[in-house]
Amino acid sequence: MDGDGLRLNMNVLDYGILALYFVTVLGVGFAARRAIKTSVDFFLSGRSLPAWVTGLAFVSANLGALEIIGMAANGAQYGAMTLHYYWIGAVPAMVFLGIVMMPFYYGSKVRSVPEYLRLRFNRPTHLLNALSFAVAQVLIAGVNLYALALIMQALLGWPLWVAIVIGALIVLAYITVGGLSGAIYNEVLQFFVIIAGLLPITILGLVKVGGVAGLMDAVRESRLGEAGLHTWQDTGGTDNPLGAHWIGIVFGLGFVLSFGYWTTNFAEVQRALSAKNMSAARRTPIIAAYPKLLIPVVTVIPGLVALVTVQGLGAESGDLVYNNAIPLLMRDLLPNGVLGIAVTGLVASFMAGMAANVSGFNTVFTYDIWQQYVRRDRPDDYYIRIGRWATVGGVLVGIGTAFIAAGFSNIMNYIQALFSLFNAPLFATFIIGMFWRRMSAAAGFLSLLLGTLAALATYLLYKAGVVHFNSDLEESFWGAGIAFVTAAVVAAVVTPFTAKKRDEDLSGLVYGMGAVDVKGDVLTGDAVWWRSPVLLGLIAVALSLLLYVPFF
Repeated sequence: MDGDGLRLNMNVLDYGILALYFVTVLGVGFAARRAIKTSVDFFLSGRSLPAWVTGLAFVSANLGALEIIGMAANGAQYGAMTLHYYWIGAVPAMVFLGIVMMPFYYGSKVRSVPEYLRLRFNRPTHLLNALSFAVAQVLIAGVNLYALALIMQALLGWPLWVAIVIGALIVLAYITVGGLSGAIYNEVLQFFVIIAGLLPITILGLVKVGGVAGLMDAVRESRLGEAGLHTWQDTGGTDNPLGAHWIGIVFGLGFVLSFGYWTTNFAEVQRALSAKNMSAARRTPIIAAYPKLLIPVVTVIPGLVALVTVQGLGAESGDLVYNNAIPLLMRDLLPNGVLGIAVTGLVASFMAGMAANVSGFNTVFTYDIWQQYVRRDRPDDYYIRIGRWATVGGVLVGIGTAFIAAGFSNIMNYIQALFSLFNAPLFATFIIGMFWRRMSAAAGFLSLLLGTLAALATYLLYKAGVVHFNSDLEESFWGAGIAFVTAAVVAAVVTPFTAKKRDEDLSGLVYGMGAVDVKGDVLTGDAVWWRSPVLLGLIAVALSLLLYVPFF
């Protein structure tokens, strides 16, 4: 099988399915508009949504085209080691967010992650985080936009700019009109559309290679060899497909990168903040952890199928780059009708990812930058208008940053570099400030600033050839680790020489300083034992460890 031409033979039925999806998404946005009376309705869904809705939106917001295309690319490039991104690189951090950190976020009634930093530290720390978050969101929105445009260009023959503009306009329409509720209800819909679109690729791919056993045999015969089927083998050194040592995987990915992303990334946390009460907010990321455990079925397995069925996959450029693993399988495996569902699933994944970035961006821009530093004490409807204009601005800048992403052959490598730069130092500042009451406001600002600069310096030195790593992903593991350690050391050194905050200013913001009430707003149904966030979380972590067993 060659890789010449990715064009799909879409027919009227396939385009009809795609058009029906677009109409439904816009309809959900307009339906959500009726509930918007205040800025809290627009930016946080009036804190009124049930846990199952916010939980599915939480996982869907992460299921961008990035995740689908990028993780399938990683499956083809690195084999079973890609599973680390789910079972050590996501689930434990999601559970930690639900059990330990959501009580502080939800209990303190903050409207965003940067706002928590303002209350815990000071305004300079708040502004630094708000600005860096805003930049990160438009960069990541650009990656999602570029991923969608690439797929539409390759599969349907749409010019790159047409695909970028159409995709951006639809997301712009339903968030501008429906606010966060428009985004969240669409993310729930998108979750089911994404799974429906990707499952046929996995099933037909496995049939083609002779089932799971046939796939394993074929991977052994591929360039990855036996190592492509194992997760921890040969991680005592770096002679493995990922080129990563177990310390980099456990500390860099499993702790710094994953906890940094899942616990402090407002695009995710915002979904939990929109839940109707404390119990629902805590269960949101934990409910999301269960589908997250099984997402590799529709990302990593197709990546392995592409590795063994697409001749020449892994080229530096052209149709056979790793990023095209899923599109190539769609071309080779799917009949019409199913093809329309799969294309719709990919479009849905892009929209879910970009909507999370844009709704996070418009909230932080409005509450944390505009309201705090530009125009204070204006009427509520003024801030709703600013939020709508921020949505337009965020989407337009995202269109621009889509072309930055074009310079990377594996977009997952680019995104991991962004996470190590923006999330790792933020997580260090956050977690130390949340558990060490003595940490001063000055230490908060300097640890965030210098941690970010340390990650940036590591990345630039690697790109300049001064420092050597075995792969771009290994650099992001180490960059994240260096950023975290730098921020921690700065906090430890600066704190003793600077003034501490008063205890009364830290109540409800720091562990052990004023109890956070996790039971005060519990509804009758929330008290049943099987809704306990701790119990649900422990089961999810146990399952993530059990799933590793066949791949050791």
